[in-house]
Amino acid sequence: MSAVPDRSITTAWAPAKVNLYLHVGSPGAGGLHPVDSLVMFADMRAADRISARTWPQLTLAVEGPGARGLKNAPNNLSLAAAMALRDACGRSGLGAALTLHKELPVAGGVGGGSADAAATLHVLNKVWGIDFGGAALERLATPLGSDVPACIRGRPLVMRGTGERLYDTDAPALPAVLVNPGMTLETRRVFERFDQKGPNRTFRETDPPDAEDLPGFAAAIQGYRNDLEPAAISMCPEIGKVIQMLRAEKGCLVARMSGSGPTCFGIFQSEDAAERAEQAISARKRKYWVRATTLRGSEQAPHYGA
Repeated sequence: MSAVPDRSITTAWAPAKVNLYLHVGSPGAGGLHPVDSLVMFADMRAADRISARTWPQLTLAVEGPGARGLKNAPNNLSLAAAMALRDACGRSGLGAALTLHKELPVAGGVGGGSADAAATLHVLNKVWGIDFGGAALERLATPLGSDVPACIRGRPLVMRGTGERLYDTDAPALPAVLVNPGMTLETRRVFERFDQKGPNRTFRETDPPDAEDLPGFAAAIQGYRNDLEPAAISMCPEIGKVIQMLRAEKGCLVARMSGSGPTCFGIFQSEDAAERAEQAISARKRKYWVRATTLRGSEQAPHYGA
């Protein structure tokens, strides 16, 4: 007689990760680049979603508008995260039926795969009754990818080293618009183009902005940069057009590329201004992926549940 699965479903959000700045050093002996980056996370308007229910086997179904981009992916970080959690607790017989609703751009510079892995760890930690704490989940996430521990934490933070050193920081909530020009960029190739320009002798770890209000914080962010932006634009000139488009929208305070691109972000003076910009850009560029969202501030607790 076959087992009767639990019909209750537990869901977690996997929000976009946005690099407000990204300073990159020259690669070390292992080929990895030191980074210094301020990271914030979107609300559920710019997020994937992971749902799970107990099941005899471990399975994954992918749905949603971004599912096609994962069709030929050789490995999926959500499954890798599930297997890592199962191994860590020593219960190899655990199973779950996972469903990934994919909204975020694949290879888009907003950590979609890393966010999915982090959300999978959160949801299965609950479904399987493992009850690992946040620090344990971050340690477990480290081998899955340099961004996954940050996505586990899900609050404003500074990433340093090769992504393994995380420091919570204060930041206000930021009305924002995320724009992807309907293209992908492989992170490895962007770093290779960056390295072709020679050693980055200006790299150093810098204190994040300490402004508590939105205008002051946005003004301070102008003084930082994304070191990968020139390399990415040389590979995908449309990125430069997206940044200029965001800057031209009324109420935009700062615009920049996130991560290794091609997704870019604009910080706006209000939620209304961000929503108007989303509507205007979407109407002009129907093939673009455009989302108005709020980058959650340090006073807002991470939100994982649906």
